[in-house]
Amino acid sequence: MSAAIDTVTTVPERRGLARGRWIEDWRPEDPLFWATTGARVARRNLILSILCEHVGFSVWTLWSVMVLFLGPKYHIDPAGKFLLTAVPAGVGSAVRLPYTFAVARFGGRNWTVVSALLLLLPTVPTVLLLKPGVSYSTLLVLAAVTGVGGGNFASSMANINGFYPQRLKGWALGLNAGGGNIGVAAVQLVALAVLLTAGATHPRLVVGVYIPLIVLVALGAALGMDNLRAAANPKRALRDVVRQPHAWVMSLLYIGTFGSFIGFGFAFGQVLQVQFAMKPVNAAELTFLGPLIGSLIRPLGGALADRLGGARVTAANFVAMAASAGLVLLASGQHSKPLFLVGFIALFTFSGIGNGSTYKMIPAIFKAKLPDRAAEAARLSGALIGIAGAVGAFGGVLVNVAFRQSFLTYHTGAAAYLAFIACYAVCFLVTWAVYLRAWRYRLPGV
Repeated sequence: MSAAIDTVTTVPERRGLARGRWIEDWRPEDPLFWATTGARVARRNLILSILCEHVGFSVWTLWSVMVLFLGPKYHIDPAGKFLLTAVPAGVGSAVRLPYTFAVARFGGRNWTVVSALLLLLPTVPTVLLLKPGVSYSTLLVLAAVTGVGGGNFASSMANINGFYPQRLKGWALGLNAGGGNIGVAAVQLVALAVLLTAGATHPRLVVGVYIPLIVLVALGAALGMDNLRAAANPKRALRDVVRQPHAWVMSLLYIGTFGSFIGFGFAFGQVLQVQFAMKPVNAAELTFLGPLIGSLIRPLGGALADRLGGARVTAANFVAMAASAGLVLLASGQHSKPLFLVGFIALFTFSGIGNGSTYKMIPAIFKAKLPDRAAEAARLSGALIGIAGAVGAFGGVLVNVAFRQSFLTYHTGAAAYLAFIACYAVCFLVTWAVYLRAWRYRLPGV
């Protein structure tokens, strides 16, 4: 019995994208299996998944720092720069859904290798083409292709979700997502290092740093990760889950949390430059702080949701986000850069907590709705994770479009901050109405 439990069976895969290891027997909810074998295997896959997702996030958000290098010789106004950050956010949102289902189709390990190597598609051409005189349409195409990095999050989360037991999903998914999200801060630190050492005329050095890293993480995934045979795409899961009102509620809430995080990550440096007329190097010295804190604190959101309930944490978090946006609005009116930075860092912090708590709510919702149908709950949860991740990422587009329109029309970001406050108020009301009102309406454990 012990030998049977201690062994994770793997077989060579001949039908997939490459030969690789497939785990045939995976029972994370079995305490003995988890203690003897499962935890070790899951931890190894989690670490490698975080590394690949981290690089994916950095590539996805490259243009949050590339725009800091686009000086007068590139002939691009602030509105054009906000469009360069909105486009990759939109593409990243669009590819998340197919990336989610690719894990079950090709295997988590196999798809992680492929999705990592796809990051070479935007980085290599950018190193070759980015220089004064390049056309704006070429820059738009280069920025759009970096959107493939946004898909890595969805496939990584879907993959790791299958490795961990229900009681640890909030922690594992929060850690996986947080480690990936740090890629937003990392690329900004790389840009700062380039600005300090080589100046603002060498943006290709930032991109060049990531090409060898992409190869290394792809190699690590190929050598160390596993495919789960049980991680199949259940038939009609997507069709069935979109009929669930909870799918659209959770997608809206994820727009408010992750959409804010990624949108601010793309836009923060430009906002500082436009609103306070800061030099690129001075803006870069500040932009990494918010994404770094928001990424590091994301696992706390998942852990708090495990302990207190995802809906409670999420509702309280939207109140805090609205207050933070109000502080930014006040600072903008007073032209107070210190207060502005405090408010924006608070926005990043609470968006990070909300990212963790909302993702924890997804499996909890279907577990509560279908207490005696664990397989059906898992089927719907997996599909919703993909949908919410894709729709939520589109919030990054909305944030950048809001800033672009606000600065174009009013020459200030005030209108955008008011829109954010209204969005967080709506998200709070929806969370309260659907998950926290009178006890007879509640889903236990959510």
